[in-house]
Amino acid sequence: MSQSEWIQVPLADAVVEAQVRGRGEPVVLIQTAVTADEFLPLAVQREFADAYQVIVYHRRGYGGSSPVDGRGSVERDARDCEQLLDALGVEKAHIFGGSYSGAVALHLAASAPNRVHTLCLAEPPPVHTPTADEFRSANAQLTAYYRQHGSAAAMDYFMTRLMGSGWRTELEAMLPGGTAQVERDADTFFATDIPSLLAWRFGAEDAARITQPVLYVGGTESGPWFAEVGELLLRWLPQAEEAMLSGADHSLALTHAPQLARALTGFLGKHPMERH
Repeated sequence: MSQSEWIQVPLADAVVEAQVRGRGEPVVLIQTAVTADEFLPLAVQREFADAYQVIVYHRRGYGGSSPVDGRGSVERDARDCEQLLDALGVEKAHIFGGSYSGAVALHLAASAPNRVHTLCLAEPPPVHTPTADEFRSANAQLTAYYRQHGSAAAMDYFMTRLMGSGWRTELEAMLPGGTAQVERDADTFFATDIPSLLAWRFGAEDAARITQPVLYVGGTESGPWFAEVGELLLRWLPQAEEAMLSGADHSLALTHAPQLARALTGFLGKHPMERH
């Protein structure tokens, strides 16, 4: 994996750590939860990296960015992304978000549409679907486990359920250094991201403000929760295109980075900025 220097970018009340790779139209990969560098394998895919200026960054509480001060929220994460664009001198960008950061990307596109040229989403959280209560209950149980046993035990419990008992070895093979990073940032996930996500409200009226071209990416093996997410978003966003990655589950950005890069590159190529 090629390396790029992390830079410290000042926002109004925080500093975020970012990398800017390549040239071309800017594409911002909003960092998801748990694994701070989950989108780095995507960022370095040659066909994607050669065609675009790819911006990745660490949200508050992750990596070398400022720690979380006060309560977090999806709305604040969206404002941080907008401030990052300002600091980097980027007027408008293609925006990609997956899982937790899919919620951030949706909120940004609805609240600051002039900053988002296209919106690409990979399985945002199932908090507004018919079975959302199941997802909320699972997160409540996970939060209770964290409060009782601490971040290290809770992260091991969560990742074992997500990837199996060999999650450390598997993650390290895909993302060297990822295991230690996940363990260092665990408190942000449990104490900030989960409450932020469960407090986030977004409905059809909010989605109606999104008029940009949209790509929804899902995995064929991601299960019924995310199948419902795909159905909901395609109903909310009738302009959206869909790309399903064969054999992929919710970890698709790590396990299927080349296929994801091809899907994004093909979609973005149909919606260049210079036409608008």
